[in-house]
Amino acid sequence: MTRRELLAGTVALAPSALAAKKDKDQQKEKKKNAGPPLRPNILFILADDLASWMLGSYGNKEIRTPHMDQLARLGTRFSNHFVATPICSASRATIFTGRMPRQHGIHDFLTDSPIAQPPQGQKDVPESFAKEVMLSELLAQQAGYRCGYVGKWHMGQDRKPGRGYEYSYTMLGGSRSYTDPEMSLNGEMVQEKGYLAELMTKRAADFLGMQSASKPFFLTVGYLNPHTPYDGHPQKYYDMYAGKLFDTFGWENGAPNALREKEMLKDIPGNLRKCAAATTALDDQIGALLKVLDDRKLRDNTLVILAGDNGYLLGRHGLWSKGLASDPINMYEEVMQVPMIWSWPGRVPPTSVRPELVSTYDLLPTLCDFTGIDVPERNLPGRSYRTLVEGKIYGQVAKYTKERPWRDVVYGGFRNTDMMRDNRFKLVLRDNGQGPGDLFDIVADPREKLNQYSNPQFLTVRERMTKELLAWREKHSS
Repeated sequence: MTRRELLAGTVALAPSALAAKKDKDQQKEKKKNAGPPLRPNILFILADDLASWMLGSYGNKEIRTPHMDQLARLGTRFSNHFVATPICSASRATIFTGRMPRQHGIHDFLTDSPIAQPPQGQKDVPESFAKEVMLSELLAQQAGYRCGYVGKWHMGQDRKPGRGYEYSYTMLGGSRSYTDPEMSLNGEMVQEKGYLAELMTKRAADFLGMQSASKPFFLTVGYLNPHTPYDGHPQKYYDMYAGKLFDTFGWENGAPNALREKEMLKDIPGNLRKCAAATTALDDQIGALLKVLDDRKLRDNTLVILAGDNGYLLGRHGLWSKGLASDPINMYEEVMQVPMIWSWPGRVPPTSVRPELVSTYDLLPTLCDFTGIDVPERNLPGRSYRTLVEGKIYGQVAKYTKERPWRDVVYGGFRNTDMMRDNRFKLVLRDNGQGPGDLFDIVADPREKLNQYSNPQFLTVRERMTKELLAWREKHSS
């Protein structure tokens, strides 16, 4: 190439280089003037006693859950999502504070009549719980969210939760009536007529109708379904399961150590039919609630999240209920794993499944990340998994970070029982390791039939995990 040709090429390239620079400058200016990041509306659907294995999208072939399965197809489903504790009140407190029961002080379900032996229930909410910072308070104070709560609260002050919620429609703590319930609407008692789940959907729709585009909202709908009692649901749902035996469930006759709700084990297929009816009734209400979002043209800027507050056994292991289904307390996969499904059109990829292990204590920091608010300095055990939710975007695989990869391990605790679970093993300790323990090889034994705790071949694994679990517990006890 001659000197003249080289100069000619440089001149020819100059316009394109200038155009690229101009475009880059425009992008910088656009970003500078864009203002604060888009804050989504948030609809959080929380079902009571809904285990992940009860949904079609998680492999169940007998309970009909088409709307929840459709939500999973429209978004990201976590296939290994765990509760921090397998009991309702304590789990809900963890979900909304991001803190473990030993930190927030609610250790069990709240009841006016706790049973002393073996320990069941907790009568009072500790004074320390009032000092906890809840997600609704963060969203209202830092980002101007309008917050509403509909359904089961069960963390004290059921009549009017406060905590940044300007709208509330709640059940009283001991209420379980699915028909003509007495409810509290913004602190005033109202005697309702109709089916509880439909009434909750209607009140949620009322809250959505009050919203405007100028302020984002955070709405929690805490359905009681499929919690016991299994009576009081519309007859059509019972008819769907008439004669079903649920052969694929792997249920077993009652175990000798069965405790809470062991009376259900006297007629397992019959009670499974009722529970399945309650679950499908829930599913229809979720479909109706999502239709309200669509009709009000809110779906495009609403992050929809579906979860359960704890899992359920339904006859597996010869047990019926959750953590208190047995004596001693159990931490089986069925009671620890609950659905976690995220959907936000255009922002969360559809038909995505994330295999990473995540926990309910990770939810608060994740939503802080999505909404651009500060995570409270409260010795939180969790961290944001927003990158995992977003998954594949525009053909690029989103990684957590090279410097700080996502660690696939979750922890749990319930009264005297602690759990550590990674991709291979689950360790359960009772009484700080002084009581009976469990060690399961989840890969080789996914149904947790063979306890390897006393097997010398697993001694190294047991000692390593015991050390890590006790250290983690100590770190997150205050």
